[in-house]
Amino acid sequence: MAAVLLLLWGATCGQAQLDPTKRELIQLGYNYPLQGHGPLSAYAFYYANLPNFYRTNLTLRLAIAPVYLDSEVGLAHLLGENTDVGLGLAGGGFADSYSEIRRGKYLREESFTGHGGGASASVYHLFNPGQRVPLYGLVRSELHYAIFSRDKETAPGFALPEDQPTMNFRTGLRLGGREPLMLPDVAMEISAWYENILRFQPSVYGFNGDRELKETSHLFWARALLAYTFPKIKHSFSVNLTAGTSANEDRFSAYRLGGILPLASEFPLTLPGYYFQEITASRFVLFGAQYSLPLDEKKNWAVTAVATTAAVRYLRGLEQPGQWHSGVGGGISYRSPKDAWQILVAYAYGVDAIRSEGRGAHSIGLLLQFDLERAHRNLFDPAEQPLRSRGLERIFRFFD
Repeated sequence: MAAVLLLLWGATCGQAQLDPTKRELIQLGYNYPLQGHGPLSAYAFYYANLPNFYRTNLTLRLAIAPVYLDSEVGLAHLLGENTDVGLGLAGGGFADSYSEIRRGKYLREESFTGHGGGASASVYHLFNPGQRVPLYGLVRSELHYAIFSRDKETAPGFALPEDQPTMNFRTGLRLGGREPLMLPDVAMEISAWYENILRFQPSVYGFNGDRELKETSHLFWARALLAYTFPKIKHSFSVNLTAGTSANEDRFSAYRLGGILPLASEFPLTLPGYYFQEITASRFVLFGAQYSLPLDEKKNWAVTAVATTAAVRYLRGLEQPGQWHSGVGGGISYRSPKDAWQILVAYAYGVDAIRSEGRGAHSIGLLLQFDLERAHRNLFDPAEQPLRSRGLERIFRFFD
């Protein structure tokens, strides 16, 4: 598979409301296994959310990666005072690629590349206007088309799936939410979701048709999370619980767990120390916790510890011994004095990951975030008070 930085995108396309905050962010993430050889685990993208774009009732949301673009224009109050509409376009390279991983082994001969794009229409409704914690509902329909091609390592006898037009339907409720930041200072969310995937060209593929893309798949999942930073001592913690089940799932619609990249999707199913998307499950329950404390008086340097555990039911054909998977890790982060840029270097250990030497796998990772909006304020408005960011826009600055 091509060694390029991909946009593993979910942070914009699945939100349950139009974001009212202006943002311009550059996000980088990379996860490298120290044992074995896994699929590329990286992202690099520019994210912009621009309220009052062109007109006061329009919001433009963009995610631009080296080979991918995701966009949405939001029309506030189009269907009523508390109901907004979003129209989206997305497309580019490698977003529909598939990597086969069985029992801790990345099978390049059974993996292939996929490119694609599509258009979506969304309705966002606020159920409790005026309340401190908003409750939003989402209804979205998306038409997507994927084109599959062989990699250099794809086995000659491995047949690819047919190019695939797909209609995706998603609906859900979200109380609160998490901003699309690397490490948000404050977040709270309780949400529940349903997604239907309808394929117009269901087909068999693989070796002698040994695997299938099914006509219809159903996904049900929910998430609860809490993140908080103590204002004076700057200790921060986060906890999250995510659970999902499915019906008539296949390799493309099943849940995939693994890796440590927090913005790899809207609902990242991270397992420290594992390859990206190493575990394929039809059902799962995942719990994770993280704690950070400052190392210096100015609170620029911090040390972070993280632990995650999951119980899974494997997709048929991708089973392995044991149904529990756990990972732990730690890292050191630096946040610039004026909160415009942030970097984290981390180590992770996958306790139950299968490798050629037995159980256990090591990896290292790098996360980088640059807040262009915050940097602009620091350069041109030195009187800006840090507390006006409400603790949710503190990221780093290259121009100190």
